[in-house]
Amino acid sequence: MQIAVIGGGSWGTTIASQVSSKATTTLWCRSSEIADAINTHHENPRYLPGLLLPEALRASTDISEALANAEIIAVAVPSHAVRSVMQEFTPHIASETLLVSLTKGLEQQTHLRMTEVLAETLPSCSIAALSGPSLAKEVMVGHSTAVVVASKNLALATHLQNLFSTQTLQVAVTDDTIGVELGGGLKNVVALAVGIAVGQGGGRNTQAALVTQGLSEITHLGVAMGARDETFAGLAGIGDLMTTCFSQQSRNLYVGIEIGSGRELSEVADETYQVAEGIRTAESAVELGREHGVSMPVAEEVWAVLNKRHSPKEAYKKLCQL
Repeated sequence: MQIAVIGGGSWGTTIASQVSSKATTTLWCRSSEIADAINTHHENPRYLPGLLLPEALRASTDISEALANAEIIAVAVPSHAVRSVMQEFTPHIASETLLVSLTKGLEQQTHLRMTEVLAETLPSCSIAALSGPSLAKEVMVGHSTAVVVASKNLALATHLQNLFSTQTLQVAVTDDTIGVELGGGLKNVVALAVGIAVGQGGGRNTQAALVTQGLSEITHLGVAMGARDETFAGLAGIGDLMTTCFSQQSRNLYVGIEIGSGRELSEVADETYQVAEGIRTAESAVELGREHGVSMPVAEEVWAVLNKRHSPKEAYKKLCQL
């Protein structure tokens, strides 16, 4: 089997590393420096420094080479780039190819989920999504992790379950793609809110209250959009939410803390190559809530801070009154 992973960031590199033991795997990277380091030193020095990658994993900056004969293509680029990247790659992708979205976010202008963006770009392909509590570095060092793969076609989901599962990476299946993708995208917004509260001096009690409120918002919106409420009580819901809101490895939590401490968003966002998806997803969360008649006070406050309509202090006060 030939598999291609599009996106040489931490999660794309991690998934490519995991599946390379089961199939011939090529990781497409935009950076020639990263691709050369993976092929020569078996390391991604920018995103996963010091972590050894399998020798079987190959990287390439050449689109046609990376996607040649690929039966499965996993997409792991930031949400704002998925449409443009896939449009660029379309001439190299066969109609029978299976696409798997690894991206947690919503398209900013359309508020579409990533599988919806992929379906618009490549309507003849089968599409699935993989999400859940999955810090890349923990997966790479072998810590036990459980995620979920979602597709309306359960046979397809089961096929991907067998492919992605390892001794330490457990994969569940569901046909609730809406719930899995909303859980994965909106939890980043809640993590920003938790970070803002921490930056303002909030303790564990405050964090727990915001996570609870955030889960309620995500669940109500998800159900209004056609998801099942039990999905948000699982890996793609509370599981991913807890990881993102409490882990020191969480980029969204870190950005929230720094903003809450008084730093400018532009300054914080430019510090590393990592993308805090919640920054772009916040507006989509607010707009979707209004469209479906669902109250989203946590998302509203995050959006207000990001757009300088509320100061972190004002937002913290409001968040503490939810």
